[in-house]
Amino acid sequence: MSGAGRRAVAIARGWIGTPYLHQASVKGAGTDCLGLLRGVWRELYGTEPEPVPAYTRDWSEPEGEERLWRAAARHLREAVPEEEVLPGDVLLFRMRQGVVAKHLGLVAGCGNRPSFIHAYSGHGVVESPLSAPWLRRIAARFVFP
Repeated sequence: MSGAGRRAVAIARGWIGTPYLHQASVKGAGTDCLGLLRGVWRELYGTEPEPVPAYTRDWSEPEGEERLWRAAARHLREAVPEEEVLPGDVLLFRMRQGVVAKHLGLVAGCGNRPSFIHAYSGHGVVESPLSAPWLRRIAARFVFP
């Protein structure tokens, strides 16, 4: 695991228990999945790489644009499928087939007990098993620079 990956997991675990709050990114107060990744980025690199525009819960869906995927590709390295999945990798999920990918998580555990950390509506920031239903939803995987 890279130094950035190890640090990213430790930082994300520090956010566990933060309530879910759409468009927020404040550890302990509220965050959504993008806000969690933004918070990890700030702790790793100091400032966010670009301003985040306001977004609705259905953003990008009417146009079918992969805005989150494109934004991730601007600032993270897209992993190739053959590369080993490592703690600290960023996962982009497609929550339903045929819709844009717009949920993010961070790989926390690999091997026999794979897990990921994410902010999930109704649950807040949690570490969840990376089970078959979640694995099927992965649209892309990224690595911190």
